[in-house]
Amino acid sequence: MDIKPHGSRPTKRAPSESFTGTVWQDPIIEAPEPARVRSVCVTFEPGARTTWHTHPLGQTIYILSGIGRVQAKGGPVREVRPGDTVWFAPNEMHWHGAAPDHQMVHVAIQEALDGKHVEWHEPVSDADYTAKPA
Repeated sequence: MDIKPHGSRPTKRAPSESFTGTVWQDPIIEAPEPARVRSVCVTFEPGARTTWHTHPLGQTIYILSGIGRVQAKGGPVREVRPGDTVWFAPNEMHWHGAAPDHQMVHVAIQEALDGKHVEWHEPVSDADYTAKPA
């Protein structure tokens, strides 16, 4: 058993190479091998979002607060709210973030494959981000 007391791991700012705007990350779990699960609580300030990315074994996000936006490549932008759960299939190109005028907090859960849990791609264009949610 390994207990991580609240506050024992600092909040960190998400890297600008993978995010647009101000995003904060609080680790929940990065399980040691042979486990593969990784989870983080992510706070997106208004207008902040990920770049396009994929996860080799998929990703689940659970919205805790605020209003967010999500999009799978080729699909419409969708609005998400507290209590919503979003599943992105393995290797499905997607992004997620806050609405332009609201922050959004979610828990992200994904598994690593051969030690890799995400592959980052190009930034989300303003046109994609500001498209009217379906």
